[in-house]
Amino acid sequence: MKIGKFKMNESGLNRFFGPLESKIMDILWTGTEMTIKDVQKVLDCEKATNFNTVMTVMNRLVDKGILQKRAEGRSSMYMPVLSREEFINTQSKEMTNELMDEFGNVVVSHMLDAIEDVDDDLVAKLEQKIKEWKKEM
Repeated sequence: MKIGKFKMNESGLNRFFGPLESKIMDILWTGTEMTIKDVQKVLDCEKATNFNTVMTVMNRLVDKGILQKRAEGRSSMYMPVLSREEFINTQSKEMTNELMDEFGNVVVSHMLDAIEDVDDDLVAKLEQKIKEWKKEM
């Protein structure tokens, strides 16, 4: 699943989703299948949200391959295709690959510059990954 737009000026899930999509995904990533009505009730704790709006957004997330939907009686149950961690991992890998394909050495250089600002554990993980990569060559 590939998200079509990445919004640089946003933060968190809003980089991948619209505001209501982000809220819905946060709710569904709690780990339980939910109906549209269930999600709407949780959303209504913050502000009143129209059922049809929630239904439209959730069904668009199904169409995008982000949610899966199954019938249960007269209701439909929704749950994420990937966990939050799997989704973020998949999207960040996709973005990294696209940047590498398009800008190559510049991206690597900027990533290495950014590593200077992180903790030593991340640097150690990078060193280990490079060692493993060299063994495979």
